[in-house]
Amino acid sequence: MQFYKERILNAAQLKRLSEHKYSCTSASILDAWLQPWWCWLVSKTPLWLAPNLITILGLIINIVTTLILVWYSPDARQDPPRWACAVCALGVFVYQSLDAIDGKQARRTGSQSPLGELFDHGCDSISTVFIALGACIAVKLGEYPTWMFFQCFCAMTLFYCAHWQAYVTGTLKMGRIDVTEAQYAIIIIHLISATLGPEAWAAQVGSLEARYSLGGAALAGAALTLGSLGAAIAAGGVGRNGSTVAGTSILSPVIPFSFVVVPAFIIFQKSESQVYENHPALYILAFGMVAAKVTNRLVVAHMTKSEMEYYDWSMLGPAMLFLNQYFNNALPEYYVLWLCTVWVCIELVRYCGQICLEICEHLHIQLFRIASPPRAKPAADRNDWELSKVTSDSEKSESEDTAPLINNNSIS
Repeated sequence: MQFYKERILNAAQLKRLSEHKYSCTSASILDAWLQPWWCWLVSKTPLWLAPNLITILGLIINIVTTLILVWYSPDARQDPPRWACAVCALGVFVYQSLDAIDGKQARRTGSQSPLGELFDHGCDSISTVFIALGACIAVKLGEYPTWMFFQCFCAMTLFYCAHWQAYVTGTLKMGRIDVTEAQYAIIIIHLISATLGPEAWAAQVGSLEARYSLGGAALAGAALTLGSLGAAIAAGGVGRNGSTVAGTSILSPVIPFSFVVVPAFIIFQKSESQVYENHPALYILAFGMVAAKVTNRLVVAHMTKSEMEYYDWSMLGPAMLFLNQYFNNALPEYYVLWLCTVWVCIELVRYCGQICLEICEHLHIQLFRIASPPRAKPAADRNDWELSKVTSDSEKSESEDTAPLINNNSIS
């Protein structure tokens, strides 16, 4: 594992990436209902606005609105202001809407490219962490730290498993109740907290508190996603002898992600200063950014049909916490946790930035600019939503965005 590579992708990988064709099937319930809204929204978007700029704008809004909640309740046990919950609901809605239209904007401006898909999934891997964390703070799940740990890491794991399945089958598959439904459910959670107050989630419903409904939803989502992944693994991959698209073992992606989840749980359990219980938001952000980078590497491996490396320098962050515990907390764990968070964020930005620049250079495009904005196509834009009426999976994979969080964003 080399600390710094002048180039992350070699010539063969870049060639395979430029030949990559996006494939996605979705049976989402809400997508068909939301298509008119998304198509109206993209029709009002200036043609000079680059699709990737739309994606990153949505992510920034999502991050900022979630960090407001974190500021007021870093331990997820304090009552955040109701207005902060309302702002966070708006942030998730704006993010979801912008994430749904960036692919449409790419086709509208003729600026599709494999970079768009990669950039979109990369932003999604980060937003998944913030959306899950925001929902936990809105219901004060920090009062049950183990459950909050499960809730947040379940969201990261399910996102990773969706791309693991794509690495095996070559197609990203969305179910009837999937990402869009989960996002709108979280919007409703924030609105309830904004209207009734976060303490409303402590109300008893039968023998359990209302906040445990999040756990039930997470378990249901885990059962559906893991069941689909298990079926894909049992059926074998699309590569030679039932391997992945890269010709590697279909079980290999479990190893890199295990290096994120297992240390996170061990450090949480072994901490003498209860670093996770006292600082759950910071802890989840630190390990969430490691999970985001590992997921990005899986997406890159899929799109370039390459083997995924098991080790990553972002894992040095969790290693700091682990070694500090091994040496009987030579430094205060809180300070080491901050050092870990800063390191993994820098490493994530460095990796994503370098990957994007290499692809831009190879495809002769710019990341946040459209070379020459085309003339508008109002008739096509007005009727764009009708493409969502396709019935077959093959048609869906070639038409509109059928999964907004993990959608067909082949943009430049």
